[in-house]
Amino acid sequence: MNSVLFVSGSAKSLDAFKELLLKAAFSDIVTVPTAGEAKRIFIEKDFDLCVINAPLKDEFGTELAITISEKLICQVILLVKADLYEEISGKAEDYGVITISKPISRDLLWNAIKLAGASIKRMNLIKDENRKLLQKIEDIKIVDRAKCLLISYLSLTEPEAHRYIEKQAMDMRTSRRAVAEEILKTYDNY
Repeated sequence: MNSVLFVSGSAKSLDAFKELLLKAAFSDIVTVPTAGEAKRIFIEKDFDLCVINAPLKDEFGTELAITISEKLICQVILLVKADLYEEISGKAEDYGVITISKPISRDLLWNAIKLAGASIKRMNLIKDENRKLLQKIEDIKIVDRAKCLLISYLSLTEPEAHRYIEKQAMDMRTSRRAVAEEILKTYDNY
């Protein structure tokens, strides 16, 4: 957990939030006053957390929070006035946005930041697991293509092609994917 984007039209709330965010181990803190600037900065950079202090100058902030939650892997905390809390939280929480009513105590904000931090860690674990699974799927596809070529060009059965790739990987002390890629290089040109 490292980077945070703080979106607020109010400059006076910035110092208090910055202090808490630094205390929560966020070292890279970027601040912008409008939703438009926040959207532009998200094009250039990824953030772990986005704190939106509504209302903003160019929109309320709910739309920005939902957009960020839908399209990016970023935890969002939306701060709204108490009289709008029920209405806004009903919409935003469906998208995983943590909604907090203002005025907010320092302890409550600290707890929300810690909750967001735990959520970020969980999302990163899921993202890493997803990346590993996609890599395994890609490996399986390449090995299967290599098996098809062995079946086609060497008239092996599927179990024989599988065994051939396994044995080559063990003998060469390499992965099945590396063996499969060599087979693809050899037979794909025919």
